[in-house]
Amino acid sequence: MFGFGLQELVIILVIALVIFGGKKLPELGSGLGKAIREFKRGTSEPDEIDVTPKEAVEHRDAGEPTEKGGTSQDRSRTS
Repeated sequence: MFGFGLQELVIILVIALVIFGGKKLPELGSGLGKAIREFKRGTSEPDEIDVTPKEAVEHRDAGEPTEKGGTSQDRSRTS
């Protein structure tokens, strides 16, 4: 896969055991597996595409109330 032979993998495993210890290693493996699974799921799902026409969005946004109680048209006039 990455050109690692058996010797390299054993050395990496021994270093990981020394650094993290035997109790922490399964937790790290589980977390890594979940992260890889989520990454694959995120890259394989199609992106959400907004198919609303631009004009409809502009008209809808213009009449919606803002946080201060007016409409976004009122706010644009005062700016």
